[in-house]
Amino acid sequence: MNETRTELASLGEFGLINRIQKQFSAQNLTSVIGIGDDAAVIDAGADALLVTTDMLLEGPHFDLSYVPLKHLGYKAVAVNVSDIAAMNAKPEQITIGLAISNRFSVEAIDELYSGIKAACDDYGVDLVGGDTTSSAAGLVISITAIGRAPKDKVVLRSTAKANDIICVTGDLGSAYLGLQVLEREKQVFLTNPEMQPDLEKYEYMVGRQLKPSARMDVVHELAEKNIVPTSMIDVSDGLASELFHISRASGVGIKIFEDKVPIDSMAFETAIEFKLDPITCALNGGEDYELLFTIKPSDFEKLKNHPDIHFIGHTHNDANQNVMVTKQETIVPLKAQGWRHF
Repeated sequence: MNETRTELASLGEFGLINRIQKQFSAQNLTSVIGIGDDAAVIDAGADALLVTTDMLLEGPHFDLSYVPLKHLGYKAVAVNVSDIAAMNAKPEQITIGLAISNRFSVEAIDELYSGIKAACDDYGVDLVGGDTTSSAAGLVISITAIGRAPKDKVVLRSTAKANDIICVTGDLGSAYLGLQVLEREKQVFLTNPEMQPDLEKYEYMVGRQLKPSARMDVVHELAEKNIVPTSMIDVSDGLASELFHISRASGVGIKIFEDKVPIDSMAFETAIEFKLDPITCALNGGEDYELLFTIKPSDFEKLKNHPDIHFIGHTHNDANQNVMVTKQETIVPLKAQGWRHF
């Protein structure tokens, strides 16, 4: 009997998620939104509960030769809080699953948890449980975050409308460039251990990679201005990839403008230094954990003077047309070339 074998690489992460999603349907009325958004949505009476899980593995996701354990603990919490923020909700609790090998001392684990506690303090989150087990090799951290929001304030990827304005917070591409700097300095050190890392010039980008921030500040500001985005997602796999998620989920097309995409000046110079195209880094770098969202045109006046929200384009009716207008005013198709898990 010939058994067919399909390689995971042929599906990719999102193809695998879609394949799993098709096998399951909700059996409980409280399961409002399942697989397919930044977090699951569960009916909790007057409010909705948001639940999300993110896993960080030594090797694929972090390298302890240059990632301090305290920073890693902070980042592990922040990336989960970012998913709750992307649903326009407030994080309240986390649980932690930890797999550790005997190469880690008690003091090392204390350092990891000092970063976790710092993030919990910053975001007002309670650590309420989890599980700890042994690992044959590397360190594995899996965090589940639980958030809450009024039902009518929860924002999905699937609710953008044509002619909405596309907004993004902060700047993009810096975390990816920080990773390039760290990898380069690691190679220099391996070649010559006497060489000290040269990171001062790249401090902002390295910080964006090692200790990202979840943009709960923006969630609170939107609430203060009585703005509920029409759709939202966090930028974890690259701007282009996230734009495609909104396009597919909402059935709208995307048009953005290259000169509106926010790139830090130092990141721009560093991209050139590494012989990389700055806009490619911004579109596909990932791990920025900024918020990408759409708003009704009528809400533009409330946000137009915000120093950290950038208006990069708009949605339209043709879901098959996802494009960018270059600085030379050429229209090019958007391509998602972000992180591939398989």
